[in-house]
Amino acid sequence: MPARKGRSRAEFTEHMPTISDQMHRTIAVPDCPQRIISLVPSQTELLHDLGLGERVVGMTKFCVHPDEWFRSKTRVGGTKKVDLEKVRALKPDLIIGNKEENERKDIAALEREFPVWMSDVRTLRDAANMIAAVGRITGTDEKANEILHGITSAFDGLVPLTEPRTVAYFIWREPFMVAGHGTFVNDMLLRLGLINVFDADDARYPEISAQALAEADPDLLLLSSEPYPFKQEHLIEFNMICPNTPMRFVDGELFSWYGSRLMKAPAYFGQLARSLQPAG
Repeated sequence: MPARKGRSRAEFTEHMPTISDQMHRTIAVPDCPQRIISLVPSQTELLHDLGLGERVVGMTKFCVHPDEWFRSKTRVGGTKKVDLEKVRALKPDLIIGNKEENERKDIAALEREFPVWMSDVRTLRDAANMIAAVGRITGTDEKANEILHGITSAFDGLVPLTEPRTVAYFIWREPFMVAGHGTFVNDMLLRLGLINVFDADDARYPEISAQALAEADPDLLLLSSEPYPFKQEHLIEFNMICPNTPMRFVDGELFSWYGSRLMKAPAYFGQLARSLQPAG
């Protein structure tokens, strides 16, 4: 395929079928694309589990699963800073991104030259629609349906807390940031039987002060493993703000990755719910 630099994407998409993505954009994508780049870790893992193998030619430096891909696939920068020259060198016929995880300016630059399919995942239903769509686009419908069945069955078996509890889910410190309204994490918390104290307004990942946390007075603090890796040493800081509030370190991938890893999430959530139930 000739280099695309300096040429209009229309030259390469004129005769391709058009589809819609989760941002309601109409894009032209070749039948059964053979050179795919993923810009989202959870979607990279999905592409692997769909059996796409060598058809995935590039991913980000944060796409740590599966390990064999992380060690062998070409990395095209980060989720927030894509290296356009590395993308061009790979000559993709499909790029898969996400509204929240990727920068608008990067996507705008990429879509001038390549087909870019964007997901917008805020709920489990959105995740299921994304998985089904990626299966259709890549010609792996049967495997996608198998994954979706596994996810549905696992969530159908999830037993949430018998008595809902309030929670603050931390993703960052200096400044403190929490998962807020309209986030995928928030949907997972609700399914677990937890009520997010910072789900009151439209802020998706609000910065909060120590005073705001103390005033919210949640029943529980969850400290995520990503994007900020909270450690034991940070408990003192939180104990000073909420001295009587129980805390848990949680696996951020199982709360925020919305691809095939969702098959594993309900078992983890169930274990967490059982550990939070009152004794007796």
